[in-house]
Amino acid sequence: MKEDYYNVIGVMSGTSLDGVDLAHVQFHKNNKTWTFKILESETVSYNKDWEAILKSAVDFSEVELKKTNQEYTKLLACVISSFIEKHKIENLDAVCSHGHTILHQPQKGVTLQIGNLPEISSLTHQVVVCDFRAQDVLLGGQGAPLVPIGDRILFPEYDYCMNLGGFSNVSFEENGKRIAFDISPVNTVLNFYANQLGLDYDDNGSISRSGKINQKLLDELNGLPYYQTKYPKSLGFEFVKETVLPLIENFKINIEDKLRTFTEHAAIQIALALPNKKGSLFVTGGGAYNGFLIERIQAHLPEIKIIIPAAKILEFKEALIFALLGILKLRGENNVLSSVTGANKDHSSGVIYDLK
Repeated sequence: MKEDYYNVIGVMSGTSLDGVDLAHVQFHKNNKTWTFKILESETVSYNKDWEAILKSAVDFSEVELKKTNQEYTKLLACVISSFIEKHKIENLDAVCSHGHTILHQPQKGVTLQIGNLPEISSLTHQVVVCDFRAQDVLLGGQGAPLVPIGDRILFPEYDYCMNLGGFSNVSFEENGKRIAFDISPVNTVLNFYANQLGLDYDDNGSISRSGKINQKLLDELNGLPYYQTKYPKSLGFEFVKETVLPLIENFKINIEDKLRTFTEHAAIQIALALPNKKGSLFVTGGGAYNGFLIERIQAHLPEIKIIIPAAKILEFKEALIFALLGILKLRGENNVLSSVTGANKDHSSGVIYDLK
């Protein structure tokens, strides 16, 4: 009986700009079964300057992007090193880092995650596995979502695994294949309007709850062409900036009504995305703390059992799974599924920066 142990850190920065998620994880593989334990975990918030840079970088020139990539790689290395020192973490097999997505236009063969430059290894004094999306796009895939292989390996007991972050995405088994895709924006839009009220986010959805649905806006949001597109498909912040926000801004209604209408839109699209409206729905990501959004999803999926896990998995599931993707890359095993991304084959994606 072969058993394998891995001691790694998973690092993730999402489009909702909550900060850098870090999870120290120990994995154990016994024959074909993987188990894990999240030890230390932490979200390191961005300061206002970095938040502003990451919000506007989609419009940067090539020269500005190159400089931002270099500076962000240094920032990320500092965050990782501080986490290791703070928690006295030793004997790591690797740091497995997603970086931060700035550009994601797979239809043009473009995806860019900053923070994945080679010097991150020398700056952290660790083996680093990173840049997981670019290879998939070169193979004709969407470069996203990448989390579903982790859903299959680590959370097979649930009918659906959903993340409610900057965007909502779902993964599930269908005819022996893992299917997954981005559903709609969520916190990228909700946080945008909460920010206009001087808040970081709409706590528990209380502001949205106080608003009224604007039916015309709701109908136009639900009518966007993306929702009629078949999977594999994925979304980037460009969709929010160029399509969703301009549409909402055409309506001269108060922010409470914009939040209420968009929350309903997100819940409707989530319900439409599930092929079978029964079974169990495992929900993670910051949006799981939005009680009103969860209520609206439940209202549209009355026969689905919604399961929200304990905080460590809820908040750090993506960091956990990128840690697993890094291990699979080190093992030379597939960590991206073509059934999910639309690439021309399953493959082992990512770059290994080794100190040796």
